[in-house]
Amino acid sequence: MSTTAWPDAACLLARLRRAQEAAAHAGVDALLVSPGSDMRYLLGVGGSSFERLTCLVVPATGDPTLVVPALERPGYADVPTDDLNVRVATWVDGENPYDLTSQAIPGAPSRVALTDVMMAMHVLRFRDQLPDAQQVLAGQILCELRMRKDDAELAALKKAGEAIDRVHARMGEWLVAGRTEAEVGADIAAAIVAEGHAEAAFIIVGSGPNGASPHHDVSDRVIERGDVVVVDIGGPLPEGYNSDCTRTYVLGEPREPDVLATFQVLQRAQQAAVDVVRPGVTAQTVDDTARTIITDAGFGDYFIHRTGHGIGLDVHEEPYIVAGNDQRLEPGMAFSIEPGIYLPGRWGARIEDIVVVTDHGVASLNNSPHDLVVL
Repeated sequence: MSTTAWPDAACLLARLRRAQEAAAHAGVDALLVSPGSDMRYLLGVGGSSFERLTCLVVPATGDPTLVVPALERPGYADVPTDDLNVRVATWVDGENPYDLTSQAIPGAPSRVALTDVMMAMHVLRFRDQLPDAQQVLAGQILCELRMRKDDAELAALKKAGEAIDRVHARMGEWLVAGRTEAEVGADIAAAIVAEGHAEAAFIIVGSGPNGASPHHDVSDRVIERGDVVVVDIGGPLPEGYNSDCTRTYVLGEPREPDVLATFQVLQRAQQAAVDVVRPGVTAQTVDDTARTIITDAGFGDYFIHRTGHGIGLDVHEEPYIVAGNDQRLEPGMAFSIEPGIYLPGRWGARIEDIVVVTDHGVASLNNSPHDLVVL
């Protein structure tokens, strides 16, 4: 389990207290947090989820408790539990960790919130252990804290954005006719790590008709001259905060005659969506701005996903930039703006930046060229 010196104890303590206040405000007796990004946000360590229960109990009142198997306790050695007023309760095989967890909740709980990614085997055991407690999702409680980034989080996201920009700047080294998407992807993965990421979390190299599949991966397709190629890449820094950036390339003269004019529509849509971001604007408005331009140009049926997603310790988190989301944007919110146009069986294109809402507008964390890059 990886640990870092940041965030420090004071930051983590403030987050735990805000989580308790949010739980109380939501009418929840306790948050039951399993390993993952929510635990990393609150403790600085994400842990690992196996069949043995690890659970951070954050009661609405009282001190938190970390229930952890004794054999996994060393993985949390760097968590400043004394400074955080977090009690550690270890257990060994043969003991009941669900009973330990219930004992960490003051009184007789009537409502508990479980993290969205908790394994079903644990959810059902908690249902048996706490039969009188309603189970709800903790995601909507914790996301209210996590989607408003502090200065240190924004600095980490900026660092991630700069690192992935450096990878895109080197694309001409690897994206060459005669190579397969998988070969190009392997070189990109190595560069992502070399530029400061802990790992390459995802790599999309969608050449030619594969570019029309937004979540294509890589394949053994050989890249050809004239291909339009969508490259969507990113991953976490050692601090845990992620990059995510998409650029579209073409190898020489585009094979299809409509590429340049269609790409110009996409550029206008992406830039207009970035420009409309400011405090008070709804997430839906940003989506609608991009979608209207693409639809008016006749490509509405080929823009088949939301305009963006929040980013932080998870690649995809709140706020989602999508129709129907009336969440008003606030300073510190970070998210992607990534409209795309996908023509099945032919080619596709996407432009993606991570942006941050500032006090008076927007700042982009990705600054590599937005043009159709000719290699």
